[in-house]
Amino acid sequence: MFSLSHLVTPPPEAFASQVQQLAIDNLTTLGSVAMVPSNPLYPLYQYGLGLEVHHYLQAMGAGTDLQVELLLGLDAQSPDQVLGFALFLPAAGAPDACTLLYLAVHSGHRRKGVGRALLNAVVQRYPHTEAACLVSTLGWFQAQGWHAVGTSGPQVVVNTRPVRTLGHVQRLDVAPLYRTLEVQQIHAYLLKQHGRRAMADAEKQRDYRLDQLERQVKQHVQAGPQ
Repeated sequence: MFSLSHLVTPPPEAFASQVQQLAIDNLTTLGSVAMVPSNPLYPLYQYGLGLEVHHYLQAMGAGTDLQVELLLGLDAQSPDQVLGFALFLPAAGAPDACTLLYLAVHSGHRRKGVGRALLNAVVQRYPHTEAACLVSTLGWFQAQGWHAVGTSGPQVVVNTRPVRTLGHVQRLDVAPLYRTLEVQQIHAYLLKQHGRRAMADAEKQRDYRLDQLERQVKQHVQAGPQ
């Protein structure tokens, strides 16, 4: 069993660290680059995603243009344990709309209704919800009645309605996060560990996979409902 907790201010550190770890553990499906564990660049993108989630959590209730809300799925027996989370951004100018940025469930608690409950709770608050997902997870959203309404790089844009969400959603500018000293240090460590040629190959593998996913997404959306 589990319970849901809705937050509009930064969660306690114990919860925040679990949310970050869940995001890091699910990099392949959550990250816009869809990085796979076999790629030597994987640890670098894990750090980047964790840092991104950290900044979103810190922005909660800060009174800036970056509006962030968080839903936690907590273990009913151990309420200090996060089973899953949904991080979403309300849209300015459209009170019924939001963008679901990230949704993840602990690997040991999947297929128990946690993800579905988190998704439904977001939609109850914002009936016109939009998200982006890989083709591999599109079926899960469609099973909840969502619609494919477009593409965004290697991801399909899905929506609770067959039209795009109105209003404006302010997102975090993630580019500076990948220019921090910590990221440079991780890259230098990976370069020393794997070598310059392996790292160059890793970048080519990343770009090739992205191109493949983008073609797959476009073909899938153009084909229409399956």
